[in-house]
Amino acid sequence: MKFRLLFALSLIFLLTACSPFSKELDKKIIADGLTPKLIYQQAKDKANSGTLEQAIDQYKILLESYPSSKYAIQARLDISYNLFQLKKYNLAINELNLFIDKYPSLPVTPYAFYLRGVISEEKSSSILDKVVTDSAQRDVQSVRDAYKYFSLLIEKFPESEYSVEARSKLVSLKNTLSRHEFYVALYYTKKGSFIGAINRSKFIIENYPGSNSIPDALHLMAQNYDSIGADELAKSTRIILKTNFPGYIQRYKI
Repeated sequence: MKFRLLFALSLIFLLTACSPFSKELDKKIIADGLTPKLIYQQAKDKANSGTLEQAIDQYKILLESYPSSKYAIQARLDISYNLFQLKKYNLAINELNLFIDKYPSLPVTPYAFYLRGVISEEKSSSILDKVVTDSAQRDVQSVRDAYKYFSLLIEKFPESEYSVEARSKLVSLKNTLSRHEFYVALYYTKKGSFIGAINRSKFIIENYPGSNSIPDALHLMAQNYDSIGADELAKSTRIILKTNFPGYIQRYKI
């Protein structure tokens, strides 16, 4: 009789472990019996109080306990935003990439695209930008990423309110990228790599139309044409510069 009882208890345990009821029980244990709504509110409270790491941990409990709930969807975005606030930019972008892959067409997905661009833009900035350095003189990979992310947002969700803001951000990012290319062209000029400088200047004109660096690129191109004895090309380039930017004044030194 004792053997039968032990066998029965073992069988019940095995059946429970393999059943959906055990999964629900595990969820309740992990979440301490709290509803997804309450767990989410607790996480929000922690975030609002400034304890972002604890908030992220709470969001993760929600994801583990109730991964299919509507609160879990928002929790994924909140985790990304809190990581951004903690300046953990790469982790935040990785979370957003996962979100976009998992939910490519939800109403909140445009926000994920937008936040990804904002984080990349912030990642490229420096507190010394306006004092000592120009962001365009440093590595601009994060700027390129931001430009790409905002462009993808506009392409996939052209009517989204976030696309409106993304379009205005593209103007600033385009100016930074074109200015970076101009610094490269200027460096080539100073080193005597005149053909390289001409090609970089052409790249600016072709790839960043309307950017602030176009007149500088034309002027520098004409100077480099002078250096290789391409007088006609130099002359025609200066005509284009004068026609489109009649009040241009050289803003750089060689």
